[in-house]
Amino acid sequence: MTRRPPQPRSAYHAFREIQTRWKDNDTYGHINNVTYLSYFDTVVSLWQIEQGMEIAQEGGLRFLVVESGATYHAEARFPDVLHAGIRVGRLGTSSVRFEIGIFRNDEDIACVEGFFVHVAVDPDTRPTPIPDTARARLEAIMVKG
Repeated sequence: MTRRPPQPRSAYHAFREIQTRWKDNDTYGHINNVTYLSYFDTVVSLWQIEQGMEIAQEGGLRFLVVESGATYHAEARFPDVLHAGIRVGRLGTSSVRFEIGIFRNDEDIACVEGFFVHVAVDPDTRPTPIPDTARARLEAIMVKG
C-alpha cells in the first residue's frame, strides 16, 4: 500500500489553534491517537457553527458523523501548539467529507491528517439533501481539481 505524503498548510482553510494539554499525552509521551479525533470534531463543529450550520437545530437539519479516520505522520506532544485546518474533500447530495490537517507549532507539513464524513439528516434521521446555502459554504473550502 502506497501512503500519500502529508499535505502542506496551503492545502487547508479556516485554521484553529489548539493548545495541547498534559493529559493529551499517553504513556509513550506523545499525543494519544484518539485525542486527535476530538480535535477534528471540535474544529469541524466550530466551523459549522460559524457558518450558520448549527449541529442540532431544533426541528431542522442535522449533520451526523458516519465515518472517520486518521493518518499519523509525525508525533506531537505537550506543550506543542497545534494548528488545525479543514477542507471539503468530497460533497455529495446529502454527505460531505471534511478533511483536517494538524500542524505542529510552525511546521508547514501536517503531522496528522484525518477526515469525518457527515450526512445531512432530517428530524427522523433520514438522509436529506444539503441545502443550497450550506452547500455554497462547503464549496468555498472544497479541494480544487
